[in-house]
Amino acid sequence: MMTSFALLCLSIAIIESLAGILGNGIILAASLTSCTGSKTWPPYDMIVISLSSSKLILQSWNTLDFLMNIFYEPFFYKENLLTVTKIIFTLLSYSSLWFGAWLSVFYCIKVASFTQHFFIWLKLRIARLVPWMLLTSWLCSFIAAIPFAWDVYSVHKNITVPLFMTNSSARRTTRKDSLGLLILLCNAAIGLPLMLSVVSNILLIRSLWIHTREMQNNASGFRDPSLEAHMKAIKSVFSFLILYIIFFICVLIIVFNAFLPLSNGDSIFVVLMAACPTAHTLVLIWSNPKFRELPARIWQHTNCHIRTASM
Repeated sequence: MMTSFALLCLSIAIIESLAGILGNGIILAASLTSCTGSKTWPPYDMIVISLSSSKLILQSWNTLDFLMNIFYEPFFYKENLLTVTKIIFTLLSYSSLWFGAWLSVFYCIKVASFTQHFFIWLKLRIARLVPWMLLTSWLCSFIAAIPFAWDVYSVHKNITVPLFMTNSSARRTTRKDSLGLLILLCNAAIGLPLMLSVVSNILLIRSLWIHTREMQNNASGFRDPSLEAHMKAIKSVFSFLILYIIFFICVLIIVFNAFLPLSNGDSIFVVLMAACPTAHTLVLIWSNPKFRELPARIWQHTNCHIRTASM
């Protein structure tokens, strides 16, 4: 039986996921609109489209999963469905982590001012590397999700309490040692996008901060729009880093069933896992004028239609 606290957390997670779906839809529409008619897509748009698409599908999947957990819990007790949901959740979550890391790397390469030869080499070739980076990310995410297809749910402990997870409700199981090792090895590579994201964000913050201090020293006392833009960029990058780390931890805890079923800790991580992609999307919209303009244009267009209809 689901507790009231778990029900409350699921309800909050549904609202967060729906907000994320709306935000990622805005980013996806704005990016696709800017790419319409062009023979080659800019590397930034390729990364953003991949990231927003994976998060939109992930949050749609999570919303369906949360609703089914609330209204039809026994639906997830079927063993075959448990395996499918685990695979889909792992694939979508890991791909979102990879694409988020590549977005941080792209920002770092394009914005940060470093003079090392390797950095300059990357800056000149990043446009050609992006398609391969994205393709490799999908491949790594798929490989990490494959072992869950052979996960053993038939060997149960004598526990009848349903195991609440964000991607499914399952019973406590005992995995075979060989399968557990395979899952661990295949998922060990997920630490790579975390390192890429942390390193690139820290380097970018450092570069922006040095440049900001130089601008402050040369400031004449008047309000400098460039200085404010740099401070805004630092806040955005720092927010990306914090949200990425929290989301990474939540995904690992959920995938490897770290908490007891329906426990308070498990419910809290459900809310955090749903909140981080949505918050990341909102920060991305807030920091990019192209994404902010689309909702304003839609709102203006809607108001014009309403006024015309009422006349």
